[in-house]
Amino acid sequence: MGNIMEENFVEITPPEAWNILKQGNAVLVDIRDLIRFQHSHPQDAFHLTNLSYRQFLDKYDYEHSIVVMCYHGISSRNTAQYLVEQGFERVYSVKGGFDAWVKENLPVEY
Repeated sequence: MGNIMEENFVEITPPEAWNILKQGNAVLVDIRDLIRFQHSHPQDAFHLTNLSYRQFLDKYDYEHSIVVMCYHGISSRNTAQYLVEQGFERVYSVKGGFDAWVKENLPVEY
């Protein structure tokens, strides 16, 4: 049966993600592998992995909006759903992932 009200994440475009981040009280988490993340990532992104999850929880609380990004917008959905299940209320998955972010000329750090 499941819950009557099942909480879900929301899929958004990279420009929508950028607007949410600019409003503050939001964090972009990049779940790509370390080598790719170190090479380039969205500006101010937190590198979220199994190892950094505890640090993430120490730094951000359930009031924060969480924007999840991966390579192409597929695996970020699973992570976004996981974060919803952990109690985060406003979770977003970026459609098209980092590829789409770069194509939209949004800020990247190298």
